[in-house]
Amino acid sequence: MRYLSSTGRIEAQKTDCLVTTRPAARALAVRLRVDDYLDHALADFDDKPGKAVLVPLGKNRAIKRVLIVGSNPSHSVADFRKAMNAAATTLKGAAIRDAVLSLDAFAVDGFGAEQKTRVALAILSTVLYRFKAPKRDDDKATTIGRIAVRADGRAASGVRRAIRVAQALDDGMRWARDMANLPPNVCNPTYLARVARAYARANGLRCRVLEEAEMERLGMGAFMSVTRGSDTPGKLIIVEYRGGKRGAKPIAMIGKGITFDTGGISLKPGAAMDEMKFDMCGAASVLGCLRAAVEARLPVNLLAIVAAAENMPSGNASRPGDVVTTLSGQTVEILNTDAEGRLVLCDAITYSERYEPQVVIDVATLTGACVVALGAPASGLFANDDALAKALQDAGDYIGDRAWRMPVWEDYQPALRSNFADMANIGGREAGAITAACFLSRFARKVKWAHLDIAGSAYAGGAAKGASGRPVPLLFQYLLDAA
Repeated sequence: MRYLSSTGRIEAQKTDCLVTTRPAARALAVRLRVDDYLDHALADFDDKPGKAVLVPLGKNRAIKRVLIVGSNPSHSVADFRKAMNAAATTLKGAAIRDAVLSLDAFAVDGFGAEQKTRVALAILSTVLYRFKAPKRDDDKATTIGRIAVRADGRAASGVRRAIRVAQALDDGMRWARDMANLPPNVCNPTYLARVARAYARANGLRCRVLEEAEMERLGMGAFMSVTRGSDTPGKLIIVEYRGGKRGAKPIAMIGKGITFDTGGISLKPGAAMDEMKFDMCGAASVLGCLRAAVEARLPVNLLAIVAAAENMPSGNASRPGDVVTTLSGQTVEILNTDAEGRLVLCDAITYSERYEPQVVIDVATLTGACVVALGAPASGLFANDDALAKALQDAGDYIGDRAWRMPVWEDYQPALRSNFADMANIGGREAGAITAACFLSRFARKVKWAHLDIAGSAYAGGAAKGASGRPVPLLFQYLLDAA
């Protein structure tokens, strides 16, 4: 998607589609002398947030269609989100190549033009995404490629600033979704390493990839216990973006990159196992956030780490009952090989300490328990630092990519007790998302740390199957706020 700014009179716009409200459309129709036609077309329109109707004005007109979005005289932020979702959904289903969003037609309580633009374009990026699948009929679909945001002169500078940021977010989120939607025979650890290296080389970033031999030598026994069963070697991918002050400590983001998760010896049921290609959405979101930060030229230092591996059953695979030694020196009894994400992440968290990060944020499709607890609307947020947790939650609330904080209390730690190691890799049946976070917290005692469990928010299954791109908006907004 390409975003632009637009000025000038509404009636002078040249576009396939003008997106506006009913009162603004009525005023435009009077100037274009089509008010009787518009009134007839809108006779049964329910003018409420979340409703939309597309009215053709004629192929020979500069404005060929008007997309009228239900509105209130003064939108709440929630109503504005509903309106933009309705607009985006309608645009996606129509044969429209470009549109103009008449932003000043929408009044939003507490939001100026810049804020409205940020929120609107984040929603449009999410809804209008289309994966270019290897299907013969996929190229026949008409996809919208350009959206201009029109605002009056006083708001123009803020709108242009918001567009630059929104374009970076769109590029990062689209990259993350494309990676996650690829088939697992294409997007494996080797592919992720190749993509990260290529992007780093093209943008002057530092990239290092640890191969299995080096991870073995370093003592990353937890990571190696996961990748050992696969013929495709695992990789620890480290990319550094240095946009901030020289010597300033980086923000570290660590993504779970299990490019396919069979469960290992603790094999998953066959139904919907194809969706386990999405178990690398944490890695995709971290790389997507990196790209957004680079393209927005944010003045921050960012460390992106991807723990990439396949979790496969084989004669070399880990068994329930194995005990491994992590990079931190702590030992883990593997009671369930399907609790593998925390095993690659714990070694990655320990490895990140050598960069002396100011904070560490790990992102993972970690537990089905988080899906049960929160569903798709919110990611699970865990942290050992209140200020970091609040900053992440505030960022998600602002951009509409919400997270909900859950406890990492000591009360839950006894569930990880093992008779044969420092800890087990799973607790009991209860509080599965929390005990998984408690496991990770044992490797983050030296840093300010947060964990985002995105198992419910990162992708959809069933007929709507596909990656959502979350939590790229949350992570990017956090970086914007930090900058």
